[in-house]
Amino acid sequence: MRSDESPLVQGGLIIQNRDRLMQGSRNKYWAFALRAITALCYAILALPLLYGLWLTVRCFGMDYFSIPSHSMEPTLYPGDKVVVNKLIMGARIYTDLHFNLEGVELKCFRTKGFRRIRHNDMVVFNFPFHDGKIKFVINNVFCKRVVALPGDSIWTVGGYYKNNNYQGLLGIESSQRKFAQMPDTLFTKEAFAALPYDMEHVPSTIKNMHAVYVPHKGDVVRLTPFEAAYYRMILEWETGKKITWDWQTQSVFADGKRLFRHTFAHDYYFMAGDNVADSNDSRYWGLVPEEYIVGVVGYVYHGKE
Repeated sequence: MRSDESPLVQGGLIIQNRDRLMQGSRNKYWAFALRAITALCYAILALPLLYGLWLTVRCFGMDYFSIPSHSMEPTLYPGDKVVVNKLIMGARIYTDLHFNLEGVELKCFRTKGFRRIRHNDMVVFNFPFHDGKIKFVINNVFCKRVVALPGDSIWTVGGYYKNNNYQGLLGIESSQRKFAQMPDTLFTKEAFAALPYDMEHVPSTIKNMHAVYVPHKGDVVRLTPFEAAYYRMILEWETGKKITWDWQTQSVFADGKRLFRHTFAHDYYFMAGDNVADSNDSRYWGLVPEEYIVGVVGYVYHGKE
């Protein structure tokens, strides 16, 4: 080989090596770009799946809610979070999704759960009473403690809850003891009165509440003016008729026609706040239909307070 050809050959080798390096760099770049695009496509495809999984868990498994008030102190404080386990009593599945802020008729069914609600369970439920009627307003929810189940009779004596079917403590004993020691004069007349708000015929207060039967589905209850006054919204919801009564004749009427008894079509529950001295609960507005219960509280995350 001629010596003057060596630089040319060496230059050719340098150019070839440079081309190989550039080609290798381009290949790495496109390989990286391809991997990035593939990952992005997987992420885009995964988002609807993850959202669907999130909705499925919220619908069938569990959901969480924030506590806005002091009504469940000292168990729950404003800012606390509660996780509702819908598997315990079964998930509520809507069959009609047409909701509005004025309230609608709730149409739903419930999946099979692990057990029934028990005394002292904390539950989250949709508040059922709006404009003097039972109506469903989505996302209008309360968190309270169940102190009476279907088939129980519930009353209060000196601020303490009493239940004919449960001999243990209902709620928080320290809160009820504190409430019992409070003078009645600390409360306004409106805040101290309890359903059915007729002191002339039913002297019932939040501290000494008249005994109330909590209906079980299928129960046949004889109606007097007391039952008509206490169950009025329930009776009007179940019968679709206006309920009136006459204390003097001890008569009850549905759309003006005499009504002697009623067969209840739903199970009901009595809900109470642990802060008995300052809780807007069933003492004021009555019983909650089972269909309105979201689920049982399974976990509590306490906030800063």
